[in-house]
Formats: sequence, structure tokens, C-alpha cells
Amino acid sequence: MVMKKKFPYRAALVACNGGCRANQEEAKCTYGCSGCRACASACKFGAISINSYGVAEVAEEKCIACGMCVRVCPQQLIHIHECANYIVVKCSNHDKGADARKECQVSCIGCGICERTCTASAVHIRDNCAVIDETYCLSCGMCLVKCPRHVMQDLRGIFTSGH
Repeated sequence: MVMKKKFPYRAALVACNGGCRANQEEAKCTYGCSGCRACASACKFGAISINSYGVAEVAEEKCIACGMCVRVCPQQLIHIHECANYIVVKCSNHDKGADARKECQVSCIGCGICERTCTASAVHIRDNCAVIDETYCLSCGMCLVKCPRHVMQDLRGIFTSGH
């Protein structure tokens, strides 16, 4: 079922990139996606699948932002994202820098470089993790380019963080 969407439209976003599983047999991150598939089972539009890291991933073009996945996620990692803003934080780790670094190769360590770089004051560090206020974000990509841990991602694929 395809639905026509008004721009800017909304879609679910999973705030985890699976980096904790990239070089490890077993994920240690208690904040990341567990791959339980509750969100995929709840999605009646087939918009959620599990990627090669075992992490939920949303197909934006299929998602209607009904919020069912948000309600069933046991980790509370999924939120409804306004798709006009292409820069997103793909991490939910709240541990301090050294501990976050141990758990995941691309976890936010709360260093604040993104916050200081953002000219729109849209990025803030809350509980040791970057958060973007979508009402202020210009999607300029400066936070993404400066992020030393590659936590920020551009959903369009235009900006790269050098990794």
C-alpha cells in the first residue's frame, strides 16, 4: 500500500547504528537496539527490517509515521522524525565518554563538538548524548562533518563524516 505524503513528511527513525556489534561477537551496549523484532512485527506497512548488524532499520518511503514501532520498542530507541531534516543522531548511549567508547566504536561520547559547531543552536548534549532539535536544524551538516565518532548521519548520503 503506497500513500502519497505531504512534504515535509514524517517517518520513524531508530537511534542506533549497530556499531556496538561491528567488531564483537556479542553486543555489550545496553542502550542499543537488541534486534528483538518487536518493531518489525508491529509495523503493518513492512517499513522495518533488521540489518546485517541485527539492528532495526526503517525504510522511510514505506513508513507512514503511525508510531506503532515507537510504542512497542522495549529500548525506546525509535522516534518519529521530520524528514525535512536529514541530519540525525544514530546513537542513544548515555554513558560517559570512556565507557561509551568501550561499548561501541561509533557511540556518542558527549564531547560537545557538534553543539559548539552548530550555528543554529539545534544540537545539544543531553545525558552524554547529542540530540538535535528539529525545529532549529538547518541540515547544513556541520555537526556531522566535525563529529569525531561518526555518530551523526546524513539520511541523504550527501555529507560524509570521513569514515
